[in-house]
Amino acid sequence: MHKRIELFDIAVYLIVALICAVMLYPLLNVAAVSISSHTAYMQNPMRIWPSEISFDAYKDILSHPVLARSYLNTLIVTVSGVALGIFLYIITAYPLSKLHLKGRAIMINLVIFTMLFNGGLIPNFYLIRSLGMVDTLAALIFPGLFSAFSLILMVNFMQNIPEELEEAAKMDGASEPFILFKIVVPLSMPIIATLTLFAAVGYWNSFFSAIIYIRSVENWPLMLFLREVIEGAKMLQISAGDNSAEIGNMNVMPETLKYATIMIVMLPILSVYPFLQRFFVKGIMLGSVKG
Repeated sequence: MHKRIELFDIAVYLIVALICAVMLYPLLNVAAVSISSHTAYMQNPMRIWPSEISFDAYKDILSHPVLARSYLNTLIVTVSGVALGIFLYIITAYPLSKLHLKGRAIMINLVIFTMLFNGGLIPNFYLIRSLGMVDTLAALIFPGLFSAFSLILMVNFMQNIPEELEEAAKMDGASEPFILFKIVVPLSMPIIATLTLFAAVGYWNSFFSAIIYIRSVENWPLMLFLREVIEGAKMLQISAGDNSAEIGNMNVMPETLKYATIMIVMLPILSVYPFLQRFFVKGIMLGSVKG
């Protein structure tokens, strides 16, 4: 019996290790190619270990005049969107977590309704245009500020907080805002961290909204900058074709430039995950067990 359990554990560890390897491979490949020479890349495009190391691609990308502005725009959108969104989730989820709230069932059903039906792309565009937010960072912040799914997770999480804590605070003369921000919010840090991660990744990777609403280069987020670099690299490859002389005259190869840009865009949001990961499973599990 014990031998069967050990074999099962070994099989589980092997499967998990294989899944981790499959998930890590693209990241390792992008990182290796981004600091490898074009010759090394042509010899083995699927490499996970760099060869003939060169940081010229990173120098070219970091000196690009649009990169700094795109980074700033994305940081503004991400930080503002996450902060405003979490605040709205907190002040909305707290009253909805109270079963004695009059009209609670109707409001919850209205929230769920928005998960199933929405106005669509064209009405959303006309709404943003009528509000004067086209070609502004506000157009990237407000449409994704609130998610019904995230709200339901936070409502369910707050329902698990013992009511005795709030009753004891009320007996001591605490007001509702005090109870919310001094008791409920600290106890809700797992779900807040989880929703922060969801929102931050969503804002950082936002691409489609920027294509629709942003017109000027100075308002580009990082994803539009990444698209511009990739499209430019494709054009260089097409124009060079098989002309080895023209390829040799390039300081940085298009493929290396693309991969370096992907790494620069990806690393900041990737580095946030380890700090929030310990809250992630707890926040999701406790936020999804109650209705």
